[in-house]
Amino acid sequence: MLAMKVSENGRVVIPAEIRQALHLRDGDIVYWELVDGEARLSTRRTRMEKARTMFQAALPEQRSRSMADELIAQRRKEAKAE
Repeated sequence: MLAMKVSENGRVVIPAEIRQALHLRDGDIVYWELVDGEARLSTRRTRMEKARTMFQAALPEQRSRSMADELIAQRRKEAKAE
């Protein structure tokens, strides 16, 4: 656990260890979330991975299907019907 002082206008410096662990670079956007009275920091990358995991869990049959292959098959079927 690291302690930091809040400076003017509520600014806090993210410690180097945490920036390195999250692969943060200058200009990156971070997201704050208040959970049970604690501030949680995340990156776009971690939020996207979490969303991907949630979708895969909700639609397990999607993992083995190729949406591109399905689209091509659908287009071919439509072309034959014309």
